[in-house]
This record gives sequence, structure tokens and C-alpha cells, in this order.
Amino acid sequence: MSGERVLQVMSRNWCHLCHELIAALEPLAAELGWSVRVVDVDQEPELEARWDELVPVVLAGDRMLCHYHLDEAAVRAHCGTFG
Repeated sequence: MSGERVLQVMSRNWCHLCHELIAALEPLAAELGWSVRVVDVDQEPELEARWDELVPVVLAGDRMLCHYHLDEAAVRAHCGTFG
């Protein structure tokens, strides 16, 4: 297992909430030394079935940190525990 620090965003290309959350998350993640990986759930049927109406969702591994809107405190708390 690598020590890579990645926040994954389950997203959709046409979702305005997704674009807003990603725009807010990217500078925060950079500040904390993490990267952001965006996954389009519409490209994989299993992901669409699992995340459908919850997107955007921010994940750290299997842990959901927030959805719909960025919870900066939750992201900071999670990322800070790995700092």
C-alpha cells in the first residue's frame, strides 16, 4: 500500500454541485498536502448504482467525509490525522 494521500470525489460531468465542491476542495487539499481524484460515476455502472443521488461525495479511502457540499472541517480533521 502506498502512502499516497488522495481525496476521491464521486462526481458527474453535468453536476453543478460537483463542480462547486471540486473547486472548493482542490485548494484545501493542496494546502493539506493531499491530491484530488475525480471519478465520473456515470462511466461505471457499479459506481452509479452506489452513489447515484449522493454525488458529489468526498471519500478518503472507504470513508465518506461529506457529500453535496464541502465540509471543510471534516476534511481538515481527517487529513490532519494523517499529517
